[in-house]
Amino acid sequence: MKSKIFYTSKYKEISEKVKIFLNNQKDFLSARTQNSPRAVGDAIENIIVENFGAILGDLVSEYSSMFARRAMADLAFTDNDGFYYVVDVKTHRLDTKFNMPNLTSVERLSRFYEDDKNYFSLLKIDYKIEGTKVVIKNVIFAPIEFFNWDCLTIGALGWGQIQIANANVVNLTPKNSRKKWMLELCDTLLEFYPKEIGKITERIAHFKKIRKFWQSKKD
Repeated sequence: MKSKIFYTSKYKEISEKVKIFLNNQKDFLSARTQNSPRAVGDAIENIIVENFGAILGDLVSEYSSMFARRAMADLAFTDNDGFYYVVDVKTHRLDTKFNMPNLTSVERLSRFYEDDKNYFSLLKIDYKIEGTKVVIKNVIFAPIEFFNWDCLTIGALGWGQIQIANANVVNLTPKNSRKKWMLELCDTLLEFYPKEIGKITERIAHFKKIRKFWQSKKD
């Protein structure tokens, strides 16, 4: 059994509901905050966290938004079939040239996906600013395994951090196989780690030279 939200058209309906809901909000920016992507992102995220349960409606049996700042998700819910969804809210201002948002640790995701009933989901919100008004142009609500690897990359943080390579370019494969996606993740990491070993070997050699230089100096 798979999620009725992600393996039917429900997730697209939720995306559209979020877009309409946000665009119907009263202006929540000031002249001071309108040019700060962080301030705008925090404001949008707060609105979503407070209202996403209501947007989901009777699809939800339990809803939670009480998470620490470094947690895997901004909100989470359980559907009526017992599937558990953690949702990471990502906002993207469309007139910025480059944005590479972090998604999650490869190690954390691999542990979370040991349970087939768990879904790590992204709620990506693309917006523009018109005066002090936020105009939502596009919303994507989907599990990470729907995001193609041609638009993802791995960052060198801890075990490795999954990132969107460029927030302006996102490619999805609806109803993608989790098994296929996770095997692609493993293949990506098996290419990534040897390159990191090569970098570390170079850095060790570099600082051996630096150490010799300082050993030869007088106090």
